[in-house]
Amino acid sequence: MKLMKKTGIIILMLTMGYLVKGQATELSLSDAINIAMENNFGLRISRAETEVAGINNNWAAAGRLPSVGFDLSSSNNYNVTDDKLSASLNAGLGLRWTIFDGFRISLTKDKLNRLEELAEGRTAVVIENTVEDVIQGYYQVLLQKERLKVLGDIMELSEDRYEYEKTRQEFGNSVTYNVLQAKNNYLSDKAAYINQEVNYRNAVRNLGFILGDNSGSNYIFTEKFEADTVDYLLAEMVDKMLSENSVLRNQYINIMLSQNETELSRSNFYPSLSLSAGISNNNIFSPEVSSGSSLSTYANVTLSYDIYQGGLRKRAVEVAKLNESIAGIEEEELKRSLTNNLLNLYDRYEVQKELLYIAGESVEAAALNMEIAGDKFRAGAINSFNYRDIQLIYLNAAYQRLQDIYNLIVTRASLTRLTGGFINEEGE
Repeated sequence: MKLMKKTGIIILMLTMGYLVKGQATELSLSDAINIAMENNFGLRISRAETEVAGINNNWAAAGRLPSVGFDLSSSNNYNVTDDKLSASLNAGLGLRWTIFDGFRISLTKDKLNRLEELAEGRTAVVIENTVEDVIQGYYQVLLQKERLKVLGDIMELSEDRYEYEKTRQEFGNSVTYNVLQAKNNYLSDKAAYINQEVNYRNAVRNLGFILGDNSGSNYIFTEKFEADTVDYLLAEMVDKMLSENSVLRNQYINIMLSQNETELSRSNFYPSLSLSAGISNNNIFSPEVSSGSSLSTYANVTLSYDIYQGGLRKRAVEVAKLNESIAGIEEEELKRSLTNNLLNLYDRYEVQKELLYIAGESVEAAALNMEIAGDKFRAGAINSFNYRDIQLIYLNAAYQRLQDIYNLIVTRASLTRLTGGFINEEGE
């Protein structure tokens, strides 16, 4: 097929010049992922939540460390009967420390550890989803760009045909009907091209939103729009999913948290032992009697135990056990759901590899057919309707091949996310 004169220039101008602000910057897929890892809004929020969980995870929050307090109080009394005024100022420094609370302190610290681990696991899920979104967004840009090239080729063919019919009409070899038909086809193809320009710009903007990039950078996308047809072993992928999937890992943590809640409920059956110690100073001021002050210290040990709470502790343990059982059921359901999704994606991936091969063959045949048809049209062997039909066949075949490439890329990205591959690749 004849290479068109203008399409490459138009595409280059669209890629480099539709955003006049800023200097054009080359952007590979890995660059896009790195930008998203820094700027993506959802990821920034998730990392902040993980940081909060880390701050909350300490022995003081679990109750292991003692608390120290200072008290200062004043008292003023006037005895009406004796007509005496007295005042006192009390200051005290006290320490309170729970020595034993039915293993609740260590259990609470374990819970805080799990909550921090769960926050990190949720961040891992956000990272995986963000990487997948970047891949989809980046190749969506390339898909729209390639569609624009195809429409540019078709538009230029229609323009050449329109100019050809006008030239023939000038020499009396074509009628007005043929010229108008060629003009309508050209204008229709030009409108489709203009609409595709909008689709391309929208795809670029959507990618910028995913990246969280507000710099207004004008990117030149350096990746090739092609799909790697990697062969996978289904059994290996299932094993990898069960061991590496981030959502499933988070569910394991939820199960451990449920077990922790059961142990915390059981700790209520134990007594608690606490220590309190301190020092206090009492100053008395009175006009009738001499003022004075007294200094005292104290150290007390308290053992407490709730003998009966109306069955509240027992019911709390039963509820915690049920929640633990629910978490186990949710884990089994999640495993089956993920396995089902993996099987569906694997089948889709295998089919899409075959469809891509078929689409490639179709495009080659349609391109050759359109080249031959162009020569026949100029030789008068076929009419304009036949030539237009052949153009549309090529357009549909080229569009389908581009869509098949994109579908294969997206499906492979989903398989990688489902098996925890993004986290391993990113080293998170």
